[in-house]
This record gives sequence, structure tokens and C-alpha cells, in this order.
Amino acid sequence: MFGQKVTMVEPDRALPGRETPLAAPPRHEVLGTQLTPPYPEGSEVADVGMGCFWGAERAFWRLGAHNGIITTAVGYAGGYTPNPTYEEVCSGRTGHTEAVRVVFDPERISYRDVLKVFWEGHDPTQGMRQGNDVGTQYRSMILYHGEAQRAAAEESREAFQRVLDRSGHGTITTEIVPAGEFYFAEGYHQQYLSDAKNPNGYCGLGGTGASCPVGVAREGA
Repeated sequence: MFGQKVTMVEPDRALPGRETPLAAPPRHEVLGTQLTPPYPEGSEVADVGMGCFWGAERAFWRLGAHNGIITTAVGYAGGYTPNPTYEEVCSGRTGHTEAVRVVFDPERISYRDVLKVFWEGHDPTQGMRQGNDVGTQYRSMILYHGEAQRAAAEESREAFQRVLDRSGHGTITTEIVPAGEFYFAEGYHQQYLSDAKNPNGYCGLGGTGASCPVGVAREGA
């Protein structure tokens, strides 16, 4: 029904992209922190895809600096085309998913707690879509930085799947892959749902209603 948009493009058929990165604003619209690297010493980065990145980014920046969130940004990850535009990603011909970058202080919030927001904030069983948003750019994805993040992501996926099984939901389709290049999206997408831009704008984010058992995942129960 939706044609090739729900089928991953082959690498040799992906759009060529460009050498020059898209311009990203220097500061976060809400938090006032630096949007792009270098990030503060001791901080960690989490990259995830959970559907339309507008609402997904807001879910993380709303945690606030008091909960250890340093900055957030939206971009494109997990594909083939270098420095793609939004229109190119939406064509399904770059292989990217709409992604959110969360830079956090691990002394104040753990990676597992970031994953809790990820799992509970969307429906990870829908394959190449999130609700009415259909296409490979809306697929669920965790792009891990290092083996500790990979292990935490896989453990949390197993724990959340057990919860979904008990509540009658389907099988998680979330991809867990090494983080590659994160291409920052155009400036107008950054903090799109902030009060200064589009506080009442479209947000397709919606979870399953199930609670992710972060403590269970940590303890391996």
C-alpha cells in the first residue's frame, strides 16, 4: 500500500547526498546549551529513533538539566546518504531514521533511565512506522556507543518484551546497532515543539501504556 517507503533502500541505490553538513544552530532553544560537539567532559551520548523526531526530542528535553540532560538534538542516523536533507530522508531513499541525540550527565541520570523514556515513549512493535507516520524513517532504533550501551539496550529490550507479552502486545522490532555518523537536521527542526517555535505543532509520539522495568533489566530478573 505504501510502496517502497516501507522497504529499506539498498546501499547502492541510496541518494548520493553531499559533503557539506547542514547548518545546525549553536544553542539549544530551551536548555540554552551547546547543540553540537564538543560536549562537556564526562558526559555521555545516547542516539535513538522512535518515530517523528519532533515529539521524541521534546520527551527528553523536558526531563531538564536538574535530571542530568545536558542537550538534545534531532538528526538522521542509521542510513547511507551523507548529510541528507529532510526531504531526502522522507523519500525513503537514504536509509536513515529520524533520530534524537540525548547528551546527559551519567552522574545524574543513567543510560538505562534514558532507555526507559525511549521504550515507554513510543510503540516499538510497529516496524517501519509509528502510528500514522509510515516509512523507513520512522522505524525504532537504538544506536549504541560502546559495549556497555549495547548490553544495556539488549537487556532492556528483553525486559520490556516480557512486559509487552503479558499485556498482549506484539514483538519488538527495534534495531540495536552501532552508532555511526549522526547528521544534524536543519535548524527549523531543532526543538521544533518549543514554546518559541511550534508549541502546539504536530506530535505523533505515543507509547503502548506499558512501563519499562528498568530495575528488572539491571538486575537480570
